Amino acid sequence: MSETNIQDAVKQKYGEAAKRAASGGTACCGGGGELSGCDPITKNLYDESEKAGLPAKAVAASLGCGNPAALAKLQPGEVVLDLGSGGGIDVILSAKRVGSTGKAYGLDMTDEMLALARENQKKAGIDNVEFLKGAIENIPLPENTVDVIISNCVINLSGDKDRVIAEAFRVLKPGGRFAVSDVVVRGEVPAEIRKSMELWVGCIAGALEENEYLEKLARAGFENVDVEATRVYRADEARDFLTAAGLDADAVAPQIDGKFISAFVRATKPAAKSACCAPACCQ
Repeated sequence: MSETNIQDAVKQKYGEAAKRAASGGTACCGGGGELSGCDPITKNLYDESEKAGLPAKAVAASLGCGNPAALAKLQPGEVVLDLGSGGGIDVILSAKRVGSTGKAYGLDMTDEMLALARENQKKAGIDNVEFLKGAIENIPLPENTVDVIISNCVINLSGDKDRVIAEAFRVLKPGGRFAVSDVVVRGEVPAEIRKSMELWVGCIAGALEENEYLEKLARAGFENVDVEATRVYRADEARDFLTAAGLDADAVAPQIDGKFISAFVRATKPAAKSACCAPACCQ
């Protein structure tokens, strides 16, 4: 599938999800049908104190696999960018953490999600937020703009992950942090089974193998790269989905059990080198 076709498919799926959330339903990618596997992925990501301060539609529109706003350890005054911000839940949470002296950007390419996010921002009464329309492969911000980049189960949807990572590196300030939640694969999985499992964990997914993710980050110039598992998916959780997809769940289980994970992926853009050219000027 080409990058353009992937983007079109993602727009359609997430546009439909936004409409369901906006109408008071669930944004679950499976649409509530028998193949829906969202619950094991999206449940229990946010604690009750976080959800209590959010509009109901922001919670309903959550399609992530982690809580990057919390894991990123955001500080007051920081500028944050959420890649693929959806209904805005992580942008709103980030804006609260960075406070009035900071700012949170949300970037999404889906009109329906952007409309829902702006509605949620208004209901939450949060001012230090700006939602941008665009693709995560072409971030509409200047270089050296943000302190922290977060994302929640979105980079796996991109057809050009190298471009996404390069763009993240470009817009981060020197010393800035890449701190995203994403679906990651550990080890080898047969192609046919991997395709079905990716549909289960990410609607339309192209999850990277763990070491490949680390290599791409390092190649883009990041340092201190690391992948930390936050949730490991067991074969039993996907049994109904696999059976409905026409696969023998008992035969497939040993090949997938524990290999698909939600992970917190972190890296740092190197700090700017000092302009000092002699010992005296550094004293």
